[in-house]
Amino acid sequence: MTWDWEYTGQFLPDMLSGLRITVVATLVGYALALVLGLVWTMLRRSPSRVVSQVTRWVMEFIRSTPLLVQLFFVFYVFPEFGLTLGPLSAGILGLGIHYSTYTAEVYRAGIADVPRGQWEACTALNLPKRRVWQDVVLPQAVRKVIPTLGNYLIAMFKDSPLLFGITVLELLGVAYQEGARSFKTLEPLTTIAVLFIVVSIVSSIAVRRLERRYATY
Repeated sequence: MTWDWEYTGQFLPDMLSGLRITVVATLVGYALALVLGLVWTMLRRSPSRVVSQVTRWVMEFIRSTPLLVQLFFVFYVFPEFGLTLGPLSAGILGLGIHYSTYTAEVYRAGIADVPRGQWEACTALNLPKRRVWQDVVLPQAVRKVIPTLGNYLIAMFKDSPLLFGITVLELLGVAYQEGARSFKTLEPLTTIAVLFIVVSIVSSIAVRRLERRYATY
């Protein structure tokens, strides 16, 4: 079996279009995961035991169920309750919710690692609670967990092919359609593997540079 370069050139533009959708879904889903993860963390730290425990149970439920099942639920079940989303929107929401439970644990570890003296100093200065979190705690906590948060970004990117299960034509969807049309699978599947490797390596390098940059502060 030989590699057909002419055939590869024919489907490559469609692959790049699929890559764009994959990157958009990953970045927007990751932004949602970062924000929602912080919300989970704050709820877990609530002085109300009921709020804290319910949040923990919800997070455990989300982490303990497969991402693909959650995507199906968002795309196929939510409409029965009046919330109808397009495939890409449903995929972004599913990715964001799923990974927010992991970023929440990362935030929690980073906050726990802030020296106790920092909290005591804020109390002694009588700083407002908002300033304590915004100017003292979160900047220190996030810097310490950048590598872990970066790893979840790459993990989400590699999980994005699951969106094909709800009809999103990302990289895997484009490759599958192309293979079904031409009855050739070597070139499409190898191409998406290479694209995933290249983007993952570039992302890893970016995360390491970001880590080194903030490590100096």
